[in-house]
Amino acid sequence: MTTVLLARHGLTDLTGPVLAGWTPGVHLSEAGRKQAEALAGRIAEVRLDAVVSSPLERCRETAAAVAEGRDLAVEVDERFGECGYGEWTGRELKELAKEPLWQVVQAHPSAAVFPGGEAVADMQRRAVKAVREWNDRLGEKAVYLVCSHGDVIKSIVADALGLHLDHFQRITADPAALTVIRYTPIRPFVLRLNDMGELRLPEGSEEKDGGENFTGSDAAVGGGSGTT
Repeated sequence: MTTVLLARHGLTDLTGPVLAGWTPGVHLSEAGRKQAEALAGRIAEVRLDAVVSSPLERCRETAAAVAEGRDLAVEVDERFGECGYGEWTGRELKELAKEPLWQVVQAHPSAAVFPGGEAVADMQRRAVKAVREWNDRLGEKAVYLVCSHGDVIKSIVADALGLHLDHFQRITADPAALTVIRYTPIRPFVLRLNDMGELRLPEGSEEKDGGENFTGSDAAVGGGSGTT
């Protein structure tokens, strides 16, 4: 059974008012850097076999904080990159909320295609495929972290829960929050969702089913807290 820790990047200066998308040069804010350091501390006792990141700076910086002090290099996978928002990129959310497509994204995202950009369904397909391929690459006893974006994480969670993509707006992925999914040969188990507490994987936990061995405790376009 492979365990995947999905972490959303920390805050940036654009988180909230602007849909940053694939805008280059968007780095963690001071608050975001503190969030990334806190995230690293929360999982300091968890053995990681890999740290994988979206290519965007805010994710790579968050992932680097997790990898620091570990004998791991951050590996970049473009399939975990933000949804391609096309012409919506860089625009204020209060303006986008007036667009007819906004309601489609909120109520029927499986049909949403961003102008000059990507379909939400295509984003989900490439992200889920990436998770499955990393699972196969790292092996059934692996534990690894993926740092990505709110809508990407929510789409992976929807797939793991067996939810239609049109329900992914019911899922939240806050900045620097952790979601944990264990993939078994039969089906995935969502062990934690949007968690901000300490995470510990008990010794030998990879031999157990489900989430019973865990203790403790956006994207605005995607319905989370803050934006991309």
